[in-house]
Amino acid sequence: MSTETVFKPLAVTPPSTDPAAPLVMRLVRDFGAALVDETSVADWTALPGDRVLLLAGDAVRFPEGQDVAAVLPELMKVFPQRFEVAAVPRDSEDAVARRYGSQRWPSLLFFRGGQYVTAIAGMQDWDVYLQGVDAALRMPPSRPPTIGIPVVSKTSSSDTGGCH
Repeated sequence: MSTETVFKPLAVTPPSTDPAAPLVMRLVRDFGAALVDETSVADWTALPGDRVLLLAGDAVRFPEGQDVAAVLPELMKVFPQRFEVAAVPRDSEDAVARRYGSQRWPSLLFFRGGQYVTAIAGMQDWDVYLQGVDAALRMPPSRPPTIGIPVVSKTSSSDTGGCH
């Protein structure tokens, strides 16, 4: 039995009234981005290599999400073959955002080997994106912001760092 993760992208995307949908779908159609939802995102992030997940947000409330969807292919050109891209349909974004602690739209979430690395939130200047993506591709995985205050246990009687 193989332990290799098999990712199955969403087969059909329902029509959307979200004005950002055409730019997000352009990523899928023209640039090979996967389309993932709350049930498939873990399998996609677990695939090998660096992965970038776009949460574009509602185009009316967060119009800069359209800009990020347009900039992402340019970042792919600057960092060729360095990362794979996926987008989340609007109706799944809230669940995916909660899962990884994303609280701003738009956001680019970075993953490596199934582990969260970091996020770049909002629309950024080009130089900020270049520096942020470069740093994200070099930094180690970290805990997603959804994980609360770490629990610390007292490991020995001489440890006085606990609360009791």
